[in-house]
Amino acid sequence: MNPAAAILSGPPLAEEPGLGPLTLSGYIREVTTRYADREAIVCRSPEGTQRWTYRQWWDRSVEVARALLACGLNKGGRVGILMTNRPEHLAAAFGTSLAGGVVVGLSTFSTPSELDHLLQASGISILLFERQVLNRDFAAVLKELEPAIGNATPGELESLKYPFLRRLAVLDDGASGAIESWSTFLRQGESVSPALVDATAATVQPSDPGVLFFSSGTTSKPKGILNAHRGVAIQMWRWCRIIGVENVRCWPANGFFWSGVFGMALGITFSSGGTLVLQPTFSPAEALALIQAEKVNLPLAWPHQWSRLEEASNWNDVDLSSVRFVDRKSALARHPTVHSEWTEPRAYGVTETFTIVTAYDSGTSLDIVGDSYGQVLPGNTLKIVDPLSGEIVRRGERGEIAVKGATLMLGYVGIPREDSLDAEGFFHTGDGGYVDDRGFVYWEGRLNDIIKTGGANVSPVEVDLILNTFPGIKIGHTVGVPHETLGEMVVSCAVRHEGASVDEAAIRDFLKEQLASYKVPRRVLFFEEHELSLTGSAKVKSAALRELVAKRLQASV
Repeated sequence: MNPAAAILSGPPLAEEPGLGPLTLSGYIREVTTRYADREAIVCRSPEGTQRWTYRQWWDRSVEVARALLACGLNKGGRVGILMTNRPEHLAAAFGTSLAGGVVVGLSTFSTPSELDHLLQASGISILLFERQVLNRDFAAVLKELEPAIGNATPGELESLKYPFLRRLAVLDDGASGAIESWSTFLRQGESVSPALVDATAATVQPSDPGVLFFSSGTTSKPKGILNAHRGVAIQMWRWCRIIGVENVRCWPANGFFWSGVFGMALGITFSSGGTLVLQPTFSPAEALALIQAEKVNLPLAWPHQWSRLEEASNWNDVDLSSVRFVDRKSALARHPTVHSEWTEPRAYGVTETFTIVTAYDSGTSLDIVGDSYGQVLPGNTLKIVDPLSGEIVRRGERGEIAVKGATLMLGYVGIPREDSLDAEGFFHTGDGGYVDDRGFVYWEGRLNDIIKTGGANVSPVEVDLILNTFPGIKIGHTVGVPHETLGEMVVSCAVRHEGASVDEAAIRDFLKEQLASYKVPRRVLFFEEHELSLTGSAKVKSAALRELVAKRLQASV
C-alpha cells in the first residue's frame, strides 16, 4: 500500500489494554463481582431515592432474566425497552442479555407513528415499558396502535400488525388487557432457577447479536442497526480507559436508547466501579440540584443542555464544586463553583460502529493532537475515499470517511449486508474528513454540510466548536448558503440566552481571533429556539436551517 494513501489501521485488538469479557452478560458478571458492595446506581424521584449496589443490580437483572425465560424468550429473541433513565432500564437491558436475548432500545421521544414503525421494524417479542413519560401515556398509545393489546389477556396476544409481539409488561399503573404489571411479570420468573440463567448466559458468544438501536432518522425513517455483543462490550471497556477515571460519579442527561449514551455513560461508570446518577427525564433545575446532592464529578450532556443548565433558575444557588471532569470550555465550567482545567478528549464514530472508531486518551497534550479526533483505535481500519469514484485519496486530501473493524455493525435490519458495505467490507459513513501525515484523523461533518466558499472547504463543525463557547450563546450552528461569487457563503446562526446582550460584530470578532479569515462567517443571524428544526437527539437539521437562512437573507435585500 502506498504510504501516502489515506488508509490507516489501528493496533491489533489483542493488544488493547483494559478489555474484559466481550459479551454483555459477561460484562455485568465481571463488574458486579469486582465491585459487589459499591454503589452502582442512584435514582431520585418524588417517590423517594433508589440506591442499588453492584450486587443488587446483578440480582435485579437476574430477576428480569428469569421472567423473560419464563415467558418463553429464546436465544436471539428481541426485547424492546421503552423506558427513561431509571434503574429498571438497566436491569431490563442486562437481564435480556443474561437470558440470551437482543436488547432493542426504543426512544421515549417517539410519536405514535414513530413507535409504530419501531415496533414493526424491530420484530420484538416482548416489550418492557414505562407508562407515563412526560405527557405521553404509552399504554394508551399501544392500545390505539393495536386494539388487540387492549382486548387480549397477558400471554394470549395475537397481533396481525405486530406478529412477533407476545408479551407486554408496564412499570407503572396501567396493567390491563394484554399488558401485565411489572410485579406480575417478575413473579413468573420464580419458576425458573438462577442456574438456568447461568446456563443461558454461558451460551452467549461475542459474535452473537446483542443490541438493536435505531438511527435518528434525519433524512428517512430510522434504520435498525444490529450490533454484536463484542462491539458493545469493547466500547464499554474502552471508554473507561480513554476518559481515564476511577470510581466516577456520572450523571448522563440523555437516554440509554442512544448508542453513544449507552456505551459512554455506562462504560465510563461501571468499568471504573463508579456510580451512575440517574435523572429519568432532563430538567435543568432538577439536574443542578441532583449534581449537587449526589456530588457528581463527571456530567455528560449535549451542548444545548449545558446552555439550559446555565439558564436554570437555581444556577447561582447550587454548589457544583464536586464537578471535576467537564470540559473547561463548556458552559458548565463557567459556574462560579466549578474549577476545571480538564479537556474532554475528542473521538469520532457513528452508531454503525456503536460509537467510536478514532480517539485519543484523556490527558494527551493538545500540542500533539491539535484539532484532530485522534488516531484509529485497535481493531479498526479507516480510509478516506473520493465520494464519487470510491478510490482512496492521498493523505491531506479531503473525502468521505469509510470504516471497518471489530465494532462494525452486523447490518441494518431488512437490508442485505452487502448493500451497506463496499467490496472490501468498509462502511461508508457519509461524513467528510481527512488524515494527516502523522495518522491523525480530522472529521469535518456530513459531506453535504461542508461549506465550499471561494475555492476553500470550511467545516461547520470547526466553527461551531468555537461559536458555542461564546458567552451568551445558547445554540450555535453554521451553514453554507448559495452565493453568486463565492459559491457558498458561511453563515452562523445563534440562539441567545434569555436576557443576553450579544451582537453580530462581537461574535465575528471573537471568531476572527481563533479561525482563518475564510472560515469566519460573513453573517451571524439570530433566531428563537422554536424556529430551529431538531432531530430526536436534539441536533439542528442543517437542511431546514439553510432554507430558513436563505429566506431571512432574501428578505433583508
